[in-house]
This record gives sequence, C-alpha cells and structure tokens, in this order.
Amino acid sequence: MPKRRDGIAAKAGAFSARCLWVFAAVFAGGFMVACADSKNESADHRVAARVNKEEIAVHQIDVALSKLRGIKAEQAEAAGRRVLDRLVDQELMAQRAEELGLDRDPRVRHQVEAARREAVARIFAEQAESAARKPSAEEVRRYYTDNPKLFNRRRIYSIQEISIDAEPHKLDSLRSMLNDAQSIGQFMEYLKTSDIEFNATQSVQPAEQLPAHILSAVANMKNGEAMLTPSVNGAHVVVVIGSKSMPVDEESARPAIEKFLFNEAKRRLVEAEVIALRAAASIEYVGKFAAAAASTAGSGALRRKVFTVEGISVDATIKDAEAHK
Repeated sequence: MPKRRDGIAAKAGAFSARCLWVFAAVFAGGFMVACADSKNESADHRVAARVNKEEIAVHQIDVALSKLRGIKAEQAEAAGRRVLDRLVDQELMAQRAEELGLDRDPRVRHQVEAARREAVARIFAEQAESAARKPSAEEVRRYYTDNPKLFNRRRIYSIQEISIDAEPHKLDSLRSMLNDAQSIGQFMEYLKTSDIEFNATQSVQPAEQLPAHILSAVANMKNGEAMLTPSVNGAHVVVVIGSKSMPVDEESARPAIEKFLFNEAKRRLVEAEVIALRAAASIEYVGKFAAAAASTAGSGALRRKVFTVEGISVDATIKDAEAHK
C-alpha cells in the first residue's frame, strides 16, 4: 500500500528529511500544509492522486482552496484541479530533489522552521480570536454615527499627491515653499530648480481609501488647497482638486461595519495576548537591532484597517498607543 500522506507527510514525533523538503517547496509556492502525525489520520483523508509511491490527500486541496479569495461555488471544482496539478508538480520536484540529496540542504530546514513557527503562531492567534463576540446593533449604529466622513457625509475626492525625497531638517523649508507658491505647478518648479526628487500622481479616491489623518484634513479643505505631512522618505503633499458628495446610508453600511468591528475585536484580543507575552518574556535586541528597537519604542505607529461597503473599501486608521484605551 502507498504511504498515507496528510498535509505533506511526516513521521510521528519528528520531521523526516523528506517532509522537510516538501514542506519547504510548498511553503515557497504559497501552499502551507502542515506535516501531520500519522496517528491523527481519519476517514476523511481521501486520496486525490498518487504520484509514484506517494499519495496526495483531498485534505491538502481543501486547505489550499481555503486560502484563495473570491472563489465562487461554480469555480471551486476547476480551482481544485489546478491546485492538485500544482501539488503533483511539487511532489514530483520533491521526489527528484530527494534523489539529488537536496533535502539535506540547510535552507530546507530553515524554511520549514519559519513555516512551522508561522503556522503555530497563526493557530494560537485563531484560538485567541475565538473569544471575540459579534458587535451589537447599538455598537454598529454608534460607529456609523461617529464616522460621518465615511458614511452619511462621505465624498469622492479628486486629488493630486506629491511624494518628496527629503531629509527631515528640510521639511520646514518645503512647507514655506508650498505656502509661497501661487499654484501647485509653481511648487513643483521650485522642487525641480532645487534638485529635490519627487513623484507626482493624480487620482480619484473615495473617503474610505484615504488614511484617517489625511481624511480629517482633506474633508475641511477647499478646492485648490494643499497640505504637507512628513513621510518615511521625506514629505507627502496632498492637493484637493475637487470633490462630490456620495453618502452611504446606515442600512447599506451595516454588514461591512459588523464585519469590521468583529475583526477589530479579534485583533484586540490577539494584541492583548501578545502584550502579555512580551511583558512576561525576556527579549533582548542585539547589535543594530538594539538601536532600532530603542528608536521605535513607544512611537505609536499608525495601522490601517480596511473593510468594504457595497464594493467600497472603508478605512479606519488606529494609533497603536491608543488601541488599548
């Protein structure tokens, strides 16, 4: 009988050299299927294909399909066949790699260790998330009411953005240049004559696609007005060319808000667990990482969260330092 294979195959209690190679191949290809203990085999591990002396289980296909987004019911069968073909190709490569001794390459073990760490951490996060409760109708209503710029006063903005490469000490002079310019075109000429590198783009974006701190400013700006904010590489200039009203009513927004708040509740539970783990752990950053850790401690970086209302992504930016209030 061929050897039973669940996920990618492993001997009980340890990764075999073969499992190390195949796991790494699958991880690199985007399909992370955990090597399973042979004692955990169950009746639903049906065989989808046999490749020489190895079996590929239906379970492997199901796991891979679960990671694909936007697959409709009528597309599932064809997608499953494509996934199976990819797993067959990976199995063939793994078998050949074993023959060549590549399964003993240190890079294989490193990739497997990274994949295992990520998989186990993900399971831990999912366990923590399971305690989250769905938002109440009042919580949904409050979120809708508290964020008028995203909903009942939502607008579509035509904006021009300029990304400028500059040292932090030049931001004040850039801001003065912007204030003195008669037009955005004149400001860009200043940048050119000053040999300052920049990139300009123009787009139409609904309120929800703008980071919260940008939206707060843009919503109060008149057509033609500009704002300059610091960025990772220098400065970011936003110019409002025009805008038009396009509100979203509460009924239409409710499903997306429910999903967003539920995901936020799960995120906060995981974040609380991580904070507790960090507080109880001994963590030491070494070398250049020590300096980087010190400079970013308590920086309160911004995180962006996006959800969708009637096909429209709705954004909420949360400051780390305020996330636990």
